[in-house]
Amino acid sequence: MAILRAEAGRNPYDRALSELIGQLSTRSEDFRVRWARHDVQFHRTGGKQFHHPLVGELTLAFEMLELSADPGLSVLSYSAEPGSVSEQRLGELARWGATRTRLSAVEAEPPSDRVRRTP
Repeated sequence: MAILRAEAGRNPYDRALSELIGQLSTRSEDFRVRWARHDVQFHRTGGKQFHHPLVGELTLAFEMLELSADPGLSVLSYSAEPGSVSEQRLGELARWGATRTRLSAVEAEPPSDRVRRTP
């Protein structure tokens, strides 16, 4: 919420952003209440919970780095606590992504370049 409010302050005439805030305000009581508080504290570090459709719940620490050379641009990194269930689930996602990448590369090869494997 604070990042959205800060962006709205930087670009008060951004029509798309104003429309988004209006839509969120009319569709969500929680958003409307939180937006009205004018809370602009930035949380540069902390924890977030996510739900991923393949692996389930993830609890990740985050850290934000603002890039002084480009105002308004920042880098956000997420990490799981070593040895946690979230770390295991991120590993599952990495393996899944690597498998998809390999399959895509094989599918892109012409059939004559594929090696036939027998069981």
